[in-house]
Amino acid sequence: MSADNRPLPGLTDRLRLDKWLWAARFYKTRALAVDDIDKGRVQVNEQVAKASRELKAGDRIDIRQQALTRTVVVLALSTIRGPATQAALLFEETPESLQRKAAFAEERRLGAEPADAIEQGRPTKRDRRQLADWQRWSATSEE
Repeated sequence: MSADNRPLPGLTDRLRLDKWLWAARFYKTRALAVDDIDKGRVQVNEQVAKASRELKAGDRIDIRQQALTRTVVVLALSTIRGPATQAALLFEETPESLQRKAAFAEERRLGAEPADAIEQGRPTKRDRRQLADWQRWSATSEE
């Protein structure tokens, strides 16, 4: 059997939402998945879900990460977090979601570099001396 035809390990009929999000590599840890689920950033079949919600094949999941909302359809359930190639077999992203993802990536690519917004960086030694001198000779309210 070649690596491409190998069956997915840990396949099951039903699985908790947080475990599936972790196994499908949407989150690095289950704790991060639970945090986002608790904040209402994950919906299953257009309903706010709990981490313990059991998934089944065919469920539609909306995941809001940063400014991007990804919509995926569950194809398989696995209890094992494997490599990214195996994780990609657990879900299928909708065409609308793929378009949003591409538009978001293009927007980020064309967006302004945050470092360019800084007109003046950290003060130089000369600037600090002038500031200290000014503070030393400024009038205080105590006089």
